[in-house]
Amino acid sequence: MYQKERTDIILNILKENGYTTVKFLRETLHYSNATINRDLTILENQGLITRSYGGAELTEAKDVPIEFRYHKMKMAKNHIGKFASDLVNDGDTIFIDGSTTAESMGKYLVYKKDITVITNNMQLAIFLGEYGIKVICTGGEIVEAPSMLSGDDTIMCIKHYKTDKMFFSSGCISLDGKLSGSGIYSLLHQCAMENADKIYYLADHSKVGESMPIILCDLEKVDMVISDYAFPEKTKKKFKNTKFIKV
Repeated sequence: MYQKERTDIILNILKENGYTTVKFLRETLHYSNATINRDLTILENQGLITRSYGGAELTEAKDVPIEFRYHKMKMAKNHIGKFASDLVNDGDTIFIDGSTTAESMGKYLVYKKDITVITNNMQLAIFLGEYGIKVICTGGEIVEAPSMLSGDDTIMCIKHYKTDKMFFSSGCISLDGKLSGSGIYSLLHQCAMENADKIYYLADHSKVGESMPIILCDLEKVDMVISDYAFPEKTKKKFKNTKFIKV
């Protein structure tokens, strides 16, 4: 297969999915990592894609399928998840949303004692349950296969529980402190915020941007932002009651 044919196929995969990994391309195209990386470098130099840890996305892509989001910014998410988990005290009741960023807390929470985790992420619920963590899975409709739940039943469940802490993410956070919302998760997030004593927003640097058709809230409602991005002093001064942590 000629290089142009491969790059065309890679672009088609990205147009369909928004994001892909080197591993996925290697297994799909049956070429070596070195060849795939050379193809991705060509596309990056043409300004068509943006490289990230272990993969690539279309320059303008925003919606990324769940199976690829697990690989995107994996190292940053692990650092964020570790720091966030350290904020959970033994005996806490917490809400963790269905984002892959918040899910990264899971492997660090297994060492906590007497905590209760409420989540709309079935995969996280199963994982924590296997370690004896008390988990309340919200139920509801599968809106992102295979394990993310939302809908009326999900929201009704969340309304029933008061939590000590809420951990969540979203598609984007702007430098002027606006958090993007999603049609399938916005009301869920709002209800969880209303019932939480402390609210923590988790976001790797790829989520810092300006484009957001739906606004969930601004940082006045958030107690802490945990990110691998160093937010400018202008943003910090605007939201004096919000703590910014760079991991």
